[in-house]
Amino acid sequence: MFGGTKKKAEAGVNSEIETVIGKNTAIKGEISGSGNVRVDGKIEGGMDIQGDAVIGSTGEVIGNIKAQNLLIAGTVKGNVDTSGSLNIFASGELLGDAKTVAFSMEAGGIFRGRSAMASKKKETAGVVEMKPSKQA
Repeated sequence: MFGGTKKKAEAGVNSEIETVIGKNTAIKGEISGSGNVRVDGKIEGGMDIQGDAVIGSTGEVIGNIKAQNLLIAGTVKGNVDTSGSLNIFASGELLGDAKTVAFSMEAGGIFRGRSAMASKKKETAGVVEMKPSKQA
């Protein structure tokens, strides 16, 4: 019935999309969840997703987005924060700041804002000081 939700390669997410906001749907308010979400409609509010988020070519989000990985083929007007990667496709538009670990953008994509790259590595608990040996 919803065969389009399993197009992993096309969606670019690590696993199956659980929630789809259709192109004829508009939502006012913030969306939160732990699964993967695809937006082909319009959201006026924000998104706080523990999984991956895909903004399809007809999708529009007006508000901040927090997700593990974010793929933008539509329009996002707000700041984004990902713990993984941010990908803007040729038809995609991000008007806002981005905080991410990995960032890629196809030719033709639009990004108007500032970006901050975070390290995925955990900081080590202790620092080991190395001293030169006296034998040299």
